[in-house]
Amino acid sequence: MGVLLLQSRDNRGRLYIVSTGPGNLLHMTPRALKALGEAECVIGNGFYLDLVMPMLAGKEVIRSSMGREVDRAKKALALSEDRVVAMVSGGDAGIYGMASIVLEVVERSGTAVPVEVVPGITAAVSAASRLGSPLSGDYVTMSLSDLLTPWEEIERRLDLAFQMRVPVVLYNPRSRGRPHNLGAAIGIARRHLPAETPVGVVRNAYREGEERLITTLGEFEDHFAFVDMHSIVFVGGEETRIWRDEGDERGIITPRGYHRKYVY
Repeated sequence: MGVLLLQSRDNRGRLYIVSTGPGNLLHMTPRALKALGEAECVIGNGFYLDLVMPMLAGKEVIRSSMGREVDRAKKALALSEDRVVAMVSGGDAGIYGMASIVLEVVERSGTAVPVEVVPGITAAVSAASRLGSPLSGDYVTMSLSDLLTPWEEIERRLDLAFQMRVPVVLYNPRSRGRPHNLGAAIGIARRHLPAETPVGVVRNAYREGEERLITTLGEFEDHFAFVDMHSIVFVGGEETRIWRDEGDERGIITPRGYHRKYVY
C-alpha cells in the first residue's frame, strides 16, 4: 500500500485510489473496504462500481465510461479538495489501472491533497489461481490494447517476452475493435515455443459467469471466440505443463524448481 502525503493540511479532503481486485467483496483487502467505507463520494467506471455496490449505500456515486480516464481523474481530484473521495479501479490500480493517471494529474496540479493508493489482486493473480499455479516463478505481463501503446511496440515487446520462454500473461486480449491482436500475439509466441505449450484462459475470474479453458498453443486458434476483454490469457513457458488426473485436465503448473533440489 502506497501512501503519498503531499503535505499536512487542516481541511479533511483526501483521495483514495481503491483497487477492487476481481470485484468480489471477499477478495478485496480490508484496507480497500475501509477506504470505501470512509469515502463520501465514490467515482469510477460503471462496470466496477456495480461490482462493489453493496459498499456504496448512502454515498454520492459518480459513474464514468471507458475512455474518460483523464476527465475522471481530474473530477476526483477536484472533489477531494474538501471531501473524502474514493476512485475505484478494477484489479490493482497500479497495474493497467487508474493509479498512474490520477497521480500524474495530482503531480501536475501541485495540489496538497493527501493521496493513498490501496492495492488489490490484479487479474493475472486471480485468474492464475483458477488454473492452478501457472505463475510460480518469473513471468511477463503484456497488454494487447494498442489504445495507448503503438502496436509496433507491443509486437517488439511480445517477441522479446516469448524469447525468454517464461509464462506470458496477456491482458486485454481480444475486443470487437481489435479482434486480430490476439492472433498476431499467438503467432509471435509460436515462433519461439512448441505447439504443445500449455495455454489457459480464464473469463470473469471470481465473478458471475466465470469460465476457464485449458488448451495448447497449437490448438488455441480454434478457441479464439472464447476470449473477450473480461478474459486473461496465459501462455506457458518451457517448463509449464498441464496437470491431468485420470484423463481430466485439472489445471496448469509451472514448476518453481523444487524438483531440482528435493526428492518428493
